Amino acid sequence: MEKKMSSYETIFIVNNTLGEEAVKAVVEKFVSLIGSNGEIESVNEWGSRRLAYPIEDLTDGYYVLVNFKSAPEFPAELDRIFNITDGILRSMTVKALLKA
Repeated sequence: MEKKMSSYETIFIVNNTLGEEAVKAVVEKFVSLIGSNGEIESVNEWGSRRLAYPIEDLTDGYYVLVNFKSAPEFPAELDRIFNITDGILRSMTVKALLKA
């Protein structure tokens, strides 16, 4: 029986005060995690941007947007890992609407 795959979109903000190498390592960690549990459609690194409001006294963060397909159980696990990873300021994963 074929696994049901749904389309999702996740955006996460990495603390860019960690240094360039550490930021790249965190981004690579999550891109490979998503790739091993689903099918990546696109990765769009927006780079360092000003936050809308200070988070943990920081005003800038490194933004990454990933569109992917996976089983319906994976986004909850992804959010759990985002929440326990040092260096992630914020994250959000949503189910993408079907394109007409």
